[in-house]
Amino acid sequence: MIFILFLIAFIIPRISIFILWFFTNWFQGVFNTFWIPILGFIFMPATLLWYSVVINYFDNNWTAIPIIGIVIAVLVDLSPAKTKRYRD
Repeated sequence: MIFILFLIAFIIPRISIFILWFFTNWFQGVFNTFWIPILGFIFMPATLLWYSVVINYFDNNWTAIPIIGIVIAVLVDLSPAKTKRYRD
């Protein structure tokens, strides 16, 4: 069940952030200002979600799994595969 939730969060991260922001206290105490979550929502939503997972579940412990996860999240956010390209 947890794996399915993480998969949905990476497929539609902005909707996941919206749901977490308005219906839970997931992001409380994670960021010092309100600008970082807003910028993360716009530019790097998967990275924002993974960073909040590290803060909430891993107690801000940056071991191997959180580092690998943040690298994957950044690659997902920066990947050009978000737009479909058709060849003629």
